[in-house]
Amino acid sequence: MKYLITGLGNIGDEYANTRHNIGFIIADALAQDLGARFTSDRLVSRAEARYRGKTVIIIKPTTYMNLSGKAYRYWLTQENIPIENSLVVVDDLDLDSGVFRLKTRGSGGSHNGLNHIIETLGHNNFPRLRVGIGSNFARGFQVEYVLGRFTREEEKLFMERIPVAVEMIKSYIAAGATNTMNAFNNK
Repeated sequence: MKYLITGLGNIGDEYANTRHNIGFIIADALAQDLGARFTSDRLVSRAEARYRGKTVIIIKPTTYMNLSGKAYRYWLTQENIPIENSLVVVDDLDLDSGVFRLKTRGSGGSHNGLNHIIETLGHNNFPRLRVGIGSNFARGFQVEYVLGRFTREEEKLFMERIPVAVEMIKSYIAAGATNTMNAFNNK
């Protein structure tokens, strides 16, 4: 059985360690936890590992956030992975910093990466791990906020919380969406 874990973000040094790249940061932490290394592949940086007898493919699209659906759909098809065995890790302005919510479907809201995946698939029935980055910005400064680097306080918070996200993803792979939502959502 295979799983596809997709961390959303933007490639390039100017986007490293920004709020919008929390998906990449968590994908890196998961790969490290599972002893996998990223290599360049079609439309992505890709790592592969085994966890509890399952193959876990971790991707970070190199298409930039706004075209994330292209890489996600390609690797679902390429690896013949059913959508319920996939998980998209994405930043979320509607959740406080460091709060995680696993959902099995939903709208993309104002998130261009999620909206491109929905547009590419033609539906919104795909699992996602929403990672709260807060919304501490003045009206009209959303882009600057999401593309901004973490404050020291946020860095400290996420250093403590990222291992929880890794455990959530591993629970999702081992125990499924419902059990993981019951164990981790609202905690």
